[in-house]
Amino acid sequence: VQLQASGGGLVQTGGSLRLSCVVSGGISSVNPMAWHRQVPGKQRELVASIRSDGDTNYADSVKGRFTISRDSAKNTAYLQMNSLKPEDTAVYYCKLIDRLRNWKVYWGQGTQVTVSS
Repeated sequence: VQLQASGGGLVQTGGSLRLSCVVSGGISSVNPMAWHRQVPGKQRELVASIRSDGDTNYADSVKGRFTISRDSAKNTAYLQMNSLKPEDTAVYYCKLIDRLRNWKVYWGQGTQVTVSS
């Protein structure tokens, strides 16, 4: 099983980015998935999650600005990030929880998002 995250980059304050997480290896993206982020010296934090039924949840710091979604046909999850702020700068990781294999957790490799002021 592999999760390939992409879409990070450098953007100015107020800009937008869309992160993608392609799931491969015989596992469906219609499992609970999430995006986390981490800055050096801090714990990885949950940014957004999407359940198998499509229900979503967001950290207070990104509500109204970020949107998590998935395209089951492409086996891909997305994180649309709008109105970006310098404090959103971090490495973003996608995560999948396999409901059929004892809720095993898989992580992508991370993609850097840098928001300049």
